[in-house]
Amino acid sequence: MNALFSTVNPLPAILLKPFDGPSRRRCINGFQLSAGDVDRFNRLLARIGGHALETDQLASAGRELSRPGHPGSAPPCIRQRLRWIAAVEQLRDDRHFEPANDAVAATAAAIVDYARSRDDLIPDWMPQVGRLDDAIVVETAWPRLAAEVDDYLDFCRVRSEEARQRGRNLAGFVFTRGDWEQVRYEQAVLDQYERQIRESSFLPASTPMFRVH
Repeated sequence: MNALFSTVNPLPAILLKPFDGPSRRRCINGFQLSAGDVDRFNRLLARIGGHALETDQLASAGRELSRPGHPGSAPPCIRQRLRWIAAVEQLRDDRHFEPANDAVAATAAAIVDYARSRDDLIPDWMPQVGRLDDAIVVETAWPRLAAEVDDYLDFCRVRSEEARQRGRNLAGFVFTRGDWEQVRYEQAVLDQYERQIRESSFLPASTPMFRVH
């Protein structure tokens, strides 16, 4: 997995499992969470493989991530997941990289559509935690998308290298997922051949010494 996408900055632990305590908090930094909006958000989470969140969990997570002295800066865990969203958006919009299957395509579309929407659970303009809901969405879907995004990053790397080797401008260079898979296959065959060379020798087996008894 590409280091950019490894989980080194976890979201608040209260979001990671179903909530079984009393739900009291409903505000994030003075913003009242709507029960209808939370229900709609939970339907999205269910569609992409997640569990429902209570209003208290969302409010508590927002409070935990609101850091005094950093009024305009999102916490590292949110910034990291915004990079994930950017990669998913690039993958979704790249017409030469066909998703592996319909489930991947639908999940990627759900993430990008939500991140682009103005009608989301937490307003984007809120300092520090305005993108918390976007981070939760991509975090929920990440088990379905992580391998695909990693493949896409390698696709981009190989496409750039192929364009460079052929003296082509990357903007006009047509290179598809099928082309990438063929390059990867050829590289795997070459790697296997080179391993065989390292593990064997072209020299004939030595002849046993003749001994006079």
